[in-house]
This record gives sequence, structure tokens and C-alpha cells, in this order.
Amino acid sequence: MTTRTVARVLLDSPLPQLDRLFDYAVPEGAAIEPGVRVRVPLRTAGRVVDGFVVEIGTETDGERPLSEIDGVVSPVRVLPERLHALVRRVADRAAGSAADVLRLAVPKRMVRAEKAWLATPAPAVPVPAADALARADAVLAAYPGLAAALAAGERVALDAAPHPAADLAVGAWAQLLAAAAARTLADGRSTVLVVPDYRDQAQLERALAAFVPAEAVVRDDADQSGPARYAQFLRTLDDAPCVVIGRRSAVYTPARAGLVAVWNDGDPLLSEPLSPGVHARDAALVRQELEGSALVFAGHTRTTDVQRLVELGWVRDLPAARRVSPRVVLSATREGERGARVPSAAFQAAREAAARGPVLVQVSRPGYAPSLVCAQCRRPARCAHCAGPLRAARPGAMPVCGWCGRSSVGWRCPHCDAHSVRMASSGSERTADELGRAFPGVRVIVSDGAHPVTEVDRKPALVIATRGAEPFAPGGYAAVVLLDGERMLMSESLRIGEDCLRWWSDAAALAAPGAPVHLVGVAGPVARTLATWTHASYARTELGVRAPLHMPPAVRLAAIEGTAAAVDGAVASLREDVPTLPEDAVLGPVPVRADPGPPAARALVRFEYGIGRPVAESLRAAVVAEAVRGRAAARRSGTGVRNTLKVRLDIPEPDL
Repeated sequence: MTTRTVARVLLDSPLPQLDRLFDYAVPEGAAIEPGVRVRVPLRTAGRVVDGFVVEIGTETDGERPLSEIDGVVSPVRVLPERLHALVRRVADRAAGSAADVLRLAVPKRMVRAEKAWLATPAPAVPVPAADALARADAVLAAYPGLAAALAAGERVALDAAPHPAADLAVGAWAQLLAAAAARTLADGRSTVLVVPDYRDQAQLERALAAFVPAEAVVRDDADQSGPARYAQFLRTLDDAPCVVIGRRSAVYTPARAGLVAVWNDGDPLLSEPLSPGVHARDAALVRQELEGSALVFAGHTRTTDVQRLVELGWVRDLPAARRVSPRVVLSATREGERGARVPSAAFQAAREAAARGPVLVQVSRPGYAPSLVCAQCRRPARCAHCAGPLRAARPGAMPVCGWCGRSSVGWRCPHCDAHSVRMASSGSERTADELGRAFPGVRVIVSDGAHPVTEVDRKPALVIATRGAEPFAPGGYAAVVLLDGERMLMSESLRIGEDCLRWWSDAAALAAPGAPVHLVGVAGPVARTLATWTHASYARTELGVRAPLHMPPAVRLAAIEGTAAAVDGAVASLREDVPTLPEDAVLGPVPVRADPGPPAARALVRFEYGIGRPVAESLRAAVVAEAVRGRAAARRSGTGVRNTLKVRLDIPEPDL
């Protein structure tokens, strides 16, 4: 009776048909452990690929032929069992490949950083200073029961205080999350803090510096060099607890987390654009279920996704002991101010505030004139080549297409034959130009995608910023003016009300306590919600409206895209595999624009959360079957392999 050692390997391959564990024989005398990187032969392709050892076992009287592992790439166990379980569960829920999720979780190997980590003794357990921990507990005390919820591993939703911290140059939200991390670290457990972008991360890093030792903070973001990021990843493999801070991929860090916190989960930057397209909120929920850590969703607003979980009782709403809200003023244009972009009340408030400190003016779009219209008939001016919208970079500049970038020399209106255009909207640069003339002697700062500014000082200034690009002002802005609100609400999006509330609330939270926040030209439920600061109530109402319409997040939504035949086949298989799927669950298929090739189509599938697993399994099986057929067809024809079917689950809204 012979016995051999067998390793089960997850291949690092984008091919969906290879998304399973493959058995390989371990060479005699080789020291291979679960979690290490290896190279293995792939017989069907006649080449060697990288992979991760998931399991090691023995096989008695094994007569089946097994290829041997070609070699060990690294002895470091970069894929611990807990990380593989998370990656596998997340991929299965999203009908994706585990290898695609692993590329987000495990950085590329850097030999020098790895050797330095192996040669360095294990770090000591970091402990917050006693005075820092006392300050952290005082911050947590603003939310009765929060400290106990963190210790018990509960799931909670918090509405962060909408103002800057009193004793730190950060927002109150950053101080709260840093305090929670300090308390968790003091209890001997790691914390994972997930934020949307670099601005939020910078604030959180400053807040953490006041509560935890510097050696306990680990960054997980793509802004670092490859060696630095890999070194930080290796630190999370140590037993010593740490505080991991990063953007959406940080949710997969292998640290043994006692707390996972997601800030501002409504921000689309937390949704992964790469396959399988999992939102950090969903990955955090899966992780909490697997590990039993505490989970915190915090924001200035409440998303309908989190509100659904609150109403189900899966997440607990934890209000602050004292309700705090900014001083929001709804400013409407009065009689005699027709055509004025800034009403007199908001203008006067900005003028008075500009004498004391910085004033924030939020606008919807960057640039000078983001859109142009015909000077005669007032219809939108469009590119003669691609029909894209025309825009101007400065007064008198040649109109340029916003899609293809071509200059529109000799433009002519197809409706009235006019040759001239006029500006139909004002971007950040034009607003700065106009307000700069109205506020002589006051410096003007523009912050947008082309001119990023992360922080301004306390001196008087007009800060013109696009939504999401507002700089932080220590102590808060003396006044905030929110322009273009009506234009923002005109977007044809299911979640535009939530988005506008998030943009406006995040800007309002930058105001100093008691400073006026003027919302210009907007009325209705969204404006009332901002003025009364009742975001949870708005999310509850929105959820109630969407439920009878079967729109997310009341139901899950999947998109199927590929050739018309592939989409039809996937839908037919889905109905056969999931007989409880309602008749009206599928929207489409409809033709979509595609590259040269077979006609493309797209279908949407609405389904209840309770049948999520069979729906994901069916769609995944369709993707694998189509990939196998495509590879066989490519082999026969001698052409390249093309993915003819793409599936994405949990898209935020229908977009047929």
C-alpha cells in the first residue's frame, strides 16, 4: 500500500472554467504548506501557471495520474484559510471567480520586501497609550452602547456627527472611527477601516495618529509603490493586531479583525469596477458572518441598502445620545432675482462669512462652460462627428466635444442654421470667475478633478469645489453654499435622491458648528430631509417606494450581457434551474451597442435575496459553459478566444 501527498491548488487564471481546486502531487521531500504560492503545469495548455495551495492531504493507493507541482514560488503563506474562505464566499455570491477576487486581496510578490519581512522578528503587540484610550472611550460614549456592541461583535449603523472634530483637524466621523479602532486594538484585536477615496483616508490617518501607535497603522492602497504595498500586506499576516486603513480592496485584508468599519457606503467608489464587481459593503457583510467581528456602517446619510438591513433586524441602528445637525437654510430666488444664480440671502451670508474665514461653494460640474447651446434656438450644441455635447474651456474658446475631443470649427446648428453658441451652464472655473468679481479682495480657490485641493487654512477665502472634491477646513467653513441642486436632481437615476443627499450632507458636515448652509433653488422631500436632517426616515420612505416596483435594494439585480444567443441561453437555463423565479423577473433581452462581431444583447434579472444562491450558481454555470464553447470554437477556427457572456450581480439600478 503506497501513500502520496496531494495538494489542492487554486489556479491564478481568469478563465472561468478553471475556477476550482486542482489536485497535484507533492514532490518527494518538498516542504509545501497550505497558503503558499506555487507553479503548476497546466496540461491542456502545455504551460506552467501560478497558483495557491489551499489544502494538503494524503492519498492511499492513488492510481489516477497526477502532475507534480513544478516549484514553490514563495514559502510565505499569503493565502491563510480565513482569506480563502472569504474570497470563495464572495466570488460565489457574485457568480465570479475566486482568482479575480484574490487579485484584489493579495498584492504582487516583491522579493526584496518579502526577504526583509522574513528576516525581521515578529512585531510586539501595540497598545494605545492610557490617555489616548481614555479620550477614545470619551468619543465612543457619545453613542450609548457602542463600546459594548464592538466587544460583542454586533452589526451597527451610525449617523456620524456632521461637523469637524473639536480638538483635531479632522471630521468628527474620522475621530469616531479612530476611537473605535483604538478600543478594539486595546482589546487585542485588529481593525479594518474602509473608506472611498484618498481624501477620507488622509483624514482618518490623522485621526488615528492621536489614538494608536504609528507602528500599529497599516495602509492598504494602490498609491504606494509595489514593494511598500506588499510589505504592508505581509504585516497583516502577523499575529500582532493592527489597524488597517484603505479603500475598497482593504476589506479583504487577512488581518484577524475584531472590527470592520465602512465609511460612506453610498459612495460609488466603494463598488469594485473589475469582475466580479463586489461592493465593499457586501464583502464586509460576508466577512462579518464568517469571522464574527463587529461591523460598523457609518455615514452622514443612510443608504437604502443599510436601511433594508436595519429593518430586517440584521443591523442595529445605534443613535447618538445627542442629536446634532447643521443649520440648513433653503434659499429660493425671490421676485426681482430672476436669472440670479445665487439668491440674495445666500449671497449676503457668504459675504459676511468671507470676512471671518473660508466659505465653501459647491457646484455640480468642473470646467468653465460644461455645456453649450445654440445662441438662437437654445437647443443643445452637439458635435457633428459623434453627437457628443460641446463645451468651452474659457470665454471665447473654440467649442470642444466632451466625448471625442474634436474641436468644432465652423459649427452650424442643424435646427436653425445658426453659427454661434452660448454658455448654458457654469462649471467650477466660471463660478470662480463670477464670484471672484463679486467678492473683490477675497482669494478664490478652485478644487475639482483637474485642480485637487485637500485642505485649506482658516483665512478668508472663497472655495469653489465640485461635489466630492471639497477640501477640509480645520475648524469648519464659516458658511456653505450649495449651488446647482436642481440640475443635480434632474439626473435620470434611481438613486439620485440618495446621491444628492450624500453630496450635500458631506459638504454641510464641513461647516463650523452653527455656520449657515444654504441649499439654493431646491424644494421637495430631498430638500426637507437635508433641512431636518432625517436621513434614516428618507431611506425608509425610498425603500417603501421601491419594494412594490421590485427595484434594488428591495430585490437583487443581475445584468447578463453577451451575444444574443448566449444571453437567451443563460436566461432559459436560469428559468429551468430556478423554477421559483417570477415570470416578470427578466427584463429584456434588448440589443446593445457592441464591437464588430455577433449582435450583442443585455438582460436584467430581478430576484429575491432568498434565492440568491441558486440564481448565482445558474448564471455562473452559464458563463462557464459559454467559455468552454467559445474556446472550442476558437480552437476549430484558429482565432483568439473571446468571452461571449458576462454576468454581474447586485448592480445598483437598471440601465437597459
